[in-house]
Amino acid sequence: MNELDGRIVKFIKKMHLLSLSVIGEDGLPYPASCFYAFDERNLALIVAGSSDTSHIRALDRCCDVAGTIALDTKIVGKIEGVQFRAKMSAANDRERDLYFKRFFYTLAMKPEIWTLELSWIKFTSNTLGFGKKIVWTR
Repeated sequence: MNELDGRIVKFIKKMHLLSLSVIGEDGLPYPASCFYAFDERNLALIVAGSSDTSHIRALDRCCDVAGTIALDTKIVGKIEGVQFRAKMSAANDRERDLYFKRFFYTLAMKPEIWTLELSWIKFTSNTLGFGKKIVWTR
């Protein structure tokens, strides 16, 4: 596996909310926002989601997903974000533990936990120069 640039790792670790896009049951794109934990060892994002939601039901059709993680800023020189592609599947016990370590208060709700195994990332950071992009592929 190709090593992920440390600047991308740092950005993903400091954020907590991603925007996910799946292909819905009707064959059309469907978006969802999810809190996530980052599995740095396996280069994966871990999210919670119920099987009765549209974005989780869509996995029956296709487990390929895409998404973004972005810094919320109006200052052009500070704009940063990633676009990603991943395969989404049910999380294992270790991944569940990582999620609950970051979002311990969700344990009481007993959510289903899912893993997005990252396959491609494009990181844009104006802090590195206007429009500077770093691309990573697994």
